[in-house]
Amino acid sequence: METHKVGSDVTVLGDSLDVPGIGHIPVNAFVLTAREPVVVDTGLSVADRDFLAALGGVMDPADVRWIWLTHPDRDHTGGLFELLAAAPRARVVTTFVGAGIMTTERPLPMDRVYFLNPGQGLDVGDRVLAAFRPPLFDNPATVGFYDERTRICFSSDCFGAPMPTEELARSGHANDLKPEELRAAQLLWATVDSPWVQIVDPVRYGVWVDLVRGMNPEIVLSTHLPPAVRMTGRMIETITMAPDADPFVGPDQAALERLLASFEPGGLPA
Repeated sequence: METHKVGSDVTVLGDSLDVPGIGHIPVNAFVLTAREPVVVDTGLSVADRDFLAALGGVMDPADVRWIWLTHPDRDHTGGLFELLAAAPRARVVTTFVGAGIMTTERPLPMDRVYFLNPGQGLDVGDRVLAAFRPPLFDNPATVGFYDERTRICFSSDCFGAPMPTEELARSGHANDLKPEELRAAQLLWATVDSPWVQIVDPVRYGVWVDLVRGMNPEIVLSTHLPPAVRMTGRMIETITMAPDADPFVGPDQAALERLLASFEPGGLPA
């Protein structure tokens, strides 16, 4: 994982996954150094990642007070239980639905859970984090938040985009892409991650988009996008177009067989 600062209060723990035919998907977690420190998501659930070690390079895990789980998909929960063990005072911020989903694999200890719904706030000692439902999401338990003190919006999967290189996915900035490249990548991600957006009432969808517009964040931090600084208006324009974007259609079995046939037994392209 790559770590880098965004502003004075936030550290990005940047990771990525290479998805053939799509690109390099950023997978970020974040540390908010409030009076009561907040870790936002806990990385990928794959064997070769050590989220706790990466976090230890930023702060002592024992000092973490809150683990804001934006939703319980496996690309957000990789280091969750190790962090709970290392941070005995930390509580997991999630929803009733989020905790329920977690029980299908490994239940959360309920005395360590803090239920928070969109529209509510979390007091972390020197600020109150405002919980909201992002306009695009792939899990019903999704809750992001806005930190008015830093003017940073933590948007979970919303505004995500595959990147052309691993380096950009892990340690770049969203404005490293040309505007037209970023728009195409964000629309692709919207149709992959939130395909339901193409069957919703655009007017009702627009109400949720306007919620983020009204926040007017200076910085947007998405799990699946490099940090986006002073780009909010342009990105809101993009996701407003999502209901009319071309649907994503993944490879079928014939395409998979062609792909497998192109590889030698050693795993290299023939």
